[in-house]
Amino acid sequence: MFDVIFQSVYNGEQVVWQGFLICLAVALVTGVLLALSYSGRAAGCSGSFFATLSILPAAVCLVIFAVNGNLGVGVAVAGAFGLVRFRSAPGSGREICAVFVGMAVGLTFGLGYLAYGVIFAVMSEAVLWVYTRLGARYETRTDNERCLTVTVPEDLNYTGLFEDLFGEYTLSHRLTRVKTTHMGSLYKLSYRVRLRDAACEKELLDKMRTRNGNLEISCAEAAQEGEL
Repeated sequence: MFDVIFQSVYNGEQVVWQGFLICLAVALVTGVLLALSYSGRAAGCSGSFFATLSILPAAVCLVIFAVNGNLGVGVAVAGAFGLVRFRSAPGSGREICAVFVGMAVGLTFGLGYLAYGVIFAVMSEAVLWVYTRLGARYETRTDNERCLTVTVPEDLNYTGLFEDLFGEYTLSHRLTRVKTTHMGSLYKLSYRVRLRDAACEKELLDKMRTRNGNLEISCAEAAQEGEL
């Protein structure tokens, strides 16, 4: 009797509307619970991503229900899903993981295996919760990573110019890019650094300004490196 809950609600028979509505309702509820769980763990979760994650399992469930073994429809749906990546901004690792979990749950519900989908959703959220707790210390370290872009005049030798400051204020530093600007009259140096203490960030920038002639210096979190 216990094995019955692990069978598909369609049970190999022709799909009836009652079974579809059950799968769709479970997918909607599970999607909302996944979104609530994710928003509780991730700081700054946007309302649009919350709504997307809430509806994603139900949407995938409907797609699988519509395909229902039709090869031609399946190929068309695969092409449609492939276009989504060109209309989406890149997300963090957590957001990508949440989307994959939502899609996997929706696929399972679309095939009628409600118990498997619910168990996977609960287990994946439990694992992510444990990771969040155990990974707090690592995330604190990565929060101190910065991308520095420093502008220096062309006649200033930038090699080793800030080495003593980096040794005092950072745990690690690396020059990642050098490029010229303003018709070659200026250089822009890009560094990736890990601060010893985030509270000393302004002090480091002030000392760097005294060496580059008070030219432009920008500082951003490591995740925003592409925006500099």
